[in-house]
Amino acid sequence: MRYTIQSGDTFWAIAQKLGISVDALQAANPGINPSLLQIGQTINLPSGGNNNGSDKPSPPPSGVNGSIVGATGGSNGGGDFIPYSGPASAYPDPSQWASYTFLWAQNSRLMLLNSSPHEVSLIHRSIETVSASSGIDVRCILIIIVQESGGNVRVNSTNNGVHNPGLMQSHNGVGFNAADPEGSILQM
Repeated sequence: MRYTIQSGDTFWAIAQKLGISVDALQAANPGINPSLLQIGQTINLPSGGNNNGSDKPSPPPSGVNGSIVGATGGSNGGGDFIPYSGPASAYPDPSQWASYTFLWAQNSRLMLLNSSPHEVSLIHRSIETVSASSGIDVRCILIIIVQESGGNVRVNSTNNGVHNPGLMQSHNGVGFNAADPEGSILQM
């Protein structure tokens, strides 16, 4: 059987809708990148549809919620702080990082010190939008924002010969525009 991709479809959403496992769907479509699905594209459905004996679809693959990398990854809910330094090989695998849900809950409170609840919700949505379109782990985007601005949409720009404005203090980037908070937060 074949399935035609519709707006908003991901392998996880299709598996839930049809009562099949994500693993079986991926196995039926070798060579298909689930992050690059196009509306109107046709994919194969696994034969049988019995979800390997289970009556529930399998959870999304670790680190993937639709196309938002890192949205469900991470088994660590916080705890002791462990400092890491040196080359990337010295850092733990992303599956061991704190979950995005945990990190967001902890840091959104910090953001509310200087940004309105509406602005914080726009930051949240923008992080997920950028992650889905770029493939960058949502946790990485969030921690850069927290490090550079604390989630303060009105943070002062740094200037060391180059104007670095906005939530991520981006190189010659865009600062906050109160007339277009959604657009400017997304660009920051």
